[in-house]
Amino acid sequence: MRRAFLACLPFLCLAAICSAQIPRVEQIKGKTILLFTPHPDDDAFCCGGTLALLAQNGNRIYVVIYTNDDKGSYDPEMTSERLARIRKSEEEAGNRVVGVPSDHLIWLGHHDGMLEYVESKSLVEQVTGVIRKYRPDIVMTVDPGADNVRWHKTDHRMAAMNTLDAIRAAEWHLYFPNQRLQLGLEPWRVPEILFFYVLDSAANVWVNIDSVMDKKLDASLSHVSQFEPGVHKYRPDWQPDDRRKAEAEVKSMLRQRDGHSVETFRYATDFNQY
Repeated sequence: MRRAFLACLPFLCLAAICSAQIPRVEQIKGKTILLFTPHPDDDAFCCGGTLALLAQNGNRIYVVIYTNDDKGSYDPEMTSERLARIRKSEEEAGNRVVGVPSDHLIWLGHHDGMLEYVESKSLVEQVTGVIRKYRPDIVMTVDPGADNVRWHKTDHRMAAMNTLDAIRAAEWHLYFPNQRLQLGLEPWRVPEILFFYVLDSAANVWVNIDSVMDKKLDASLSHVSQFEPGVHKYRPDWQPDDRRKAEAEVKSMLRQRDGHSVETFRYATDFNQY
C-alpha cells in the first residue's frame, strides 16, 4: 500500500501545483521575498529583470548568497581573499541597480565549489534560521527538478536541495528547536516558491522584462570579473568593445516569448505535504 501511495506522489504533487492559481509576477506587491543564490551573480543572471520589477512594486527583497565565489578566476595574480572582496562589491553594485540595498544581502560565507562539503545538518539549520527570521511570502531558488540535477554544477545542486530541505524544516517546530527557545524564531511555512534556472519544459511563469532590460544588463555587467577579459586578467572597469561583447552574451542567455524578452520560472505551492 505504501509503495503504491509513493508511486502516486509525483502526480499528486503535480495536481497541487496545477490547481494553484499561478500569479502574475509583475503584479506582486507588498510581499517579503527571499531569494537564495549559489553565487554572487546568479541572481542577476537568472532574474535581474524580475527583481527590478518586484522592487519597483514595493516588495521587500532579501538576497541570500550561499558562497563568496572566491575560486572562479584564471588570473594567476588573483587570491581567494581578494576575489571574495571583488565579488562582494560586484554583488552589491548589481543589486543597487535593481533596487535591493546592500543591507538586504545576507552572506552565508561558504567557499566557492565547496558547498557539498559543508556538514549537511549545519547547512540546513543555517538556512532554516534565515527563513524563520525573515518569514518570506515567496522564496526564489534554483530548480532542483529531476532533469536539472544532471547539469547543475555542484553549488547549484546543493543550494537547490538544501533550500528545499530548510523550507520543510522551517515549518515544524521540532526541527532545530533551539532556534525557537534561544533565538525566538517561530516556525514558518513558506506559501509559494519561484524556481529559477528552469528547463523550458518545466517553466510555467514567463516574466516580460522589456521595460527593465537596461537594469538587467547593468546588474549583470556589474560582475566585471565574471566576463572576459576580467576572468583571465582582472580589471575593475570595462573597455567599450568588451562591454558590448558581454552585453551580447547576457542577451544570448535570455529566452524569447511572443516577441518579448522573458525570464522563466517554475511556480509551486503545497509542495511539502507528502
